[in-house]
Amino acid sequence: MATTERLLISRFTLDDAPFILRLLNEPLWLRYIGDKGVRTREEAQDYLRSGPLASYAEHGFGLYRVALRKSGTALGLCGLIKRPALQEVDLGFAFLQNVHGQGFALEAAQAVLEHARSDLALERIVAITTPDNLRSQSLLLKLGFQQNGMIRLEEGGEELAFFERVLDEL
Repeated sequence: MATTERLLISRFTLDDAPFILRLLNEPLWLRYIGDKGVRTREEAQDYLRSGPLASYAEHGFGLYRVALRKSGTALGLCGLIKRPALQEVDLGFAFLQNVHGQGFALEAAQAVLEHARSDLALERIVAITTPDNLRSQSLLLKLGFQQNGMIRLEEGGEELAFFERVLDEL
């Protein structure tokens, strides 16, 4: 999908199940994104099939694997999600805790936003975070997003901070 100075951003495959199993059970994933109930390699493959792989087939985009360019070591995910409750495509990202603070999320998100604008011709991207996820909110502001209130994805659901970004400003 994209290459940056330090990163290789590519589509997930079922071979990424061990990495997904690890990422989805990280404490910060569980805290800010939620428990997806993925506890085995098979459940990780099911998550990949019903999530990123299904999104590639249906929309032509999805969440992408983010790895170190030189070694291929997976660090996290970053990509685009089409949620039924949102009109626009949503930017999502999550990285292993041991690589936080090194600029990988910013670098990956910049590449994904450029892909959204140049290759997918998207004009606007949104993002959501839990109200207490200040690191993600800070990253979104660095990326040029503006907070535009709060939103619930479903009636009675958790209230989430809502961000927007026009892509012609890249």
